[in-house]
Amino acid sequence: MTSQDAIAEAWAELVATARRTAAEGLVVGTSGNVSVRSGDLILLTPSGVPYGRLGPQDTVAVDLSGRQVIGTLAPTSELPLHLAVYGSTDATAVVHTHAVHGTAVSTLVPELPLVHYMAAALGGPVRVAPYALYGSEELAENVLRALAGRTGCLLQNHGTLTYGTTLSQAYDRTAQLEWMCELWLKASALPGRDPHLLTTAQLEKVTEKLRGYGPQRR
Repeated sequence: MTSQDAIAEAWAELVATARRTAAEGLVVGTSGNVSVRSGDLILLTPSGVPYGRLGPQDTVAVDLSGRQVIGTLAPTSELPLHLAVYGSTDATAVVHTHAVHGTAVSTLVPELPLVHYMAAALGGPVRVAPYALYGSEELAENVLRALAGRTGCLLQNHGTLTYGTTLSQAYDRTAQLEWMCELWLKASALPGRDPHLLTTAQLEKVTEKLRGYGPQRR
């Protein structure tokens, strides 16, 4: 079970992350959604409520089957998507946005070209999940296929999704994905020039090196 203090702390972090997606231009209005797992509960942003208005009294949570157990506001319409990610990965946090550059790339290619080595931080070349109606089981299934072996993907004509073991990690992956999409769009827009792309062998070397990345004690 999850304590009330843990729920309150998780909700506060979720709201802060959701507000950050808006402040940094990854969503407009009430688009996109954020969730975090706390014990046997999943806390989610509610449907159609501006993030700036959310307070402790607006906490929304469902159990692992999707049954709402906390709150009177309806959870995000993308609940099936979030449940699918939690049920099929080791995620404890999910960030879904309608970021401009990521969405633009999703309309152009089936996979984000390997324009930067940070694709390795998402598990490899970032795939595009085929379009399906938002909030649908079909969309959730498409996203899970695109996420196979990855921690992020693009949603065709829709947006981006990343997950992590913390909200901070999930958000950082979202920001990295959006940056790579912007980079590729700018590089590929130059007339008569094609951006140099990395090979899968080069990316595999980065993947190996990233395993030792981070603060190291000597």
